Amino acid sequence: MKLFDLLLKKGGHFERENVQKISFSSDNKPVIKTDSKFFSFDKAVIAYEPIWAIGTGKTATPDKAQEVHRIIREYIADQDKEVAAAIKILYGGSVKSGNARELFVQADIDGGLVGGASLEAAEFISICKSADLELCKH
Repeated sequence: MKLFDLLLKKGGHFERENVQKISFSSDNKPVIKTDSKFFSFDKAVIAYEPIWAIGTGKTATPDKAQEVHRIIREYIADQDKEVAAAIKILYGGSVKSGNARELFVQADIDGGLVGGASLEAAEFISICKSADLELCKH
């Protein structure tokens, strides 16, 4: 059973030729749709947002978000353990002050990709403070 697709984008524009698709299945073995090279990947930032969360205001449970982040990190570790340890994986999916801390304490969630909540200064500051509290976990 397919769990999710990961789109790897390189460069400054979201164009088809700059995107690589990796499909993850329930057996945790991704299917590479195009050739993959992990050089310079240690400087990358990955942001995961469930498709059902886009524009809905809904957030994955911290456990479910952690599970997907773990799968992503394990896949990268299969390619290069040092890169997997260094890479930042962000959760995007209605990150708000009320859920940021619970998300950011997860072992494989390194921060948040904040959308609409960043438009309200007080809300965004509160999210930033939640992230700052969790810096010591790494």
